[in-house]
Amino acid sequence: MSFALLALVCAVALVGPLLASTRRVRLPVVIGELGVGILLGATGLRWIDATNPTFAFMGQIGFALVMFIAGSHVPIRNAALRQGLGRAAGRAALVGVMSVPAGFGIAALFDTGHGPLYAVLLASSSASLVLPALEGVPLTSVPALQLLAQLAIADAACIVLLPLAIDPAHAGTAALGALAVLAAGALLFLVLTVLARRGRAERLHQYSERRALAMELRITLLLLFSLAMVASVSKVSVMLAGFVAGLVVSAVGEHRRVQNQIFALSEGFFAPLFFVWLGASLNLRHLVEHPSAIVLGVALGVAALAVHVLVGAVTKQPLSFAALTAAQLGVPVGAVALGTQAALFAPGEGSALLLGALITIAGVSIVAPAAIRRLASATEGSARAS
Repeated sequence: MSFALLALVCAVALVGPLLASTRRVRLPVVIGELGVGILLGATGLRWIDATNPTFAFMGQIGFALVMFIAGSHVPIRNAALRQGLGRAAGRAALVGVMSVPAGFGIAALFDTGHGPLYAVLLASSSASLVLPALEGVPLTSVPALQLLAQLAIADAACIVLLPLAIDPAHAGTAALGALAVLAAGALLFLVLTVLARRGRAERLHQYSERRALAMELRITLLLLFSLAMVASVSKVSVMLAGFVAGLVVSAVGEHRRVQNQIFALSEGFFAPLFFVWLGASLNLRHLVEHPSAIVLGVALGVAALAVHVLVGAVTKQPLSFAALTAAQLGVPVGAVALGTQAALFAPGEGSALLLGALITIAGVSIVAPAAIRRLASATEGSARAS
């Protein structure tokens, strides 16, 4: 690890947003960051060594922060979200049920033995991808609230299930570790809730703002890294720790100032560093050497879109909305990070998972305009009715 590498990461942090700024192709920022990591890592020029312990550890910090942001964006305190909760939960559950035979079928077809993992991938969604693609359309109508709730439920469930599904041989240990992280998160939520009700949180906020001490940021990072410590000791990925910490913050309700500080810390440095490290650790040469991995990636992407669209058709959900719920990012990225670290994948399999995610992202970019029109129309109808 060197200052040259840090400078390179900061440069990459600019490349992602620049690629995402093009209007013709709306690429997520992380695609540019992953792409640069692939170019400079094991696949391309090999200027970056992803096995460097310091670089890998900083990448894990970035991973935890990325998942923290994802968890904090789950609108737990939004009372309006309850209007669409029942139907959304039903759709998410049906997607999960249909993903099981599809995932196990793909695993049997390619003889990988990763049926549980593929089922979780097919059932997953990504609110962090879908919401930016909707270009800020108000999500206040009933269909929009159902869509938002479905994304949140699928996100949360699949992130919890991923550590259990990726390595079934150690699922018992992973389950105990996940329970430890969830219990620690629940305890922290109770402590923070009591402090908030007694007015301690507000007094701390005023003191921090008056003295410019960023006390809440320090406490939030303490919360995050404490859960990451529990995850590490329990042999569970920091992915779950970051997401649970984000859920706790969302449930308690943090000031916008703290959210902005965490977002700046993550998106300004640690998240790009994580995606560069992840891209550098992948060797896409294996896709050329193992063409079946390309077919596997296509199969996973197409199956994800098919399962979500079919459930949408059965439950009378607009097909553009159903296709949006097939968007994958956080769960496949987490799976690749976990599988690469533990050497669980066959050559090219990790790259195949990302290829499948890219296919779902392409589907989102295609259906987003139609979904935006339907959401805008539903919002106008709700406004007239009220």
